[in-house]
Amino acid sequence: MAVSDDGGTIAFPKKIISNDATTFKKIGEIIKSENLQEIVVGESLDFSGQTNVISAKIEVFIKELQGKFGLPVHKQKEFLTSVEARKSPGDKALSNKSQAHTKNKATKASSVDAGAAALILQRYLDRRAVREINK
Repeated sequence: MAVSDDGGTIAFPKKIISNDATTFKKIGEIIKSENLQEIVVGESLDFSGQTNVISAKIEVFIKELQGKFGLPVHKQKEFLTSVEARKSPGDKALSNKSQAHTKNKATKASSVDAGAAALILQRYLDRRAVREINK
């Protein structure tokens, strides 16, 4: 998960939430503690821009989010955000530190997931800002 600053201009990684029985409880806690007003979910498309196998699961997730929290849910293309997150300087520093520890593969994956979430949110915020400018 990622959140933005109060002005809705900069995205920050917040927390990795496992997909398990506590997922929505944890999301709800963050929504409450951060006073979130909107949710942005990564939209998974294939290289030709078409929906893929994951797309149907994302739609179910979005419906559950809307039903449980009553907040607007927006989709933002997540195309190559994990690749981009792997290239970030913070991830490289983590990677260098973690090479000696096999358990840190999960930590590195979490770092990539958090970075990808922030990139997805940042893309949404940037797209929204451009729409506002063009009004």
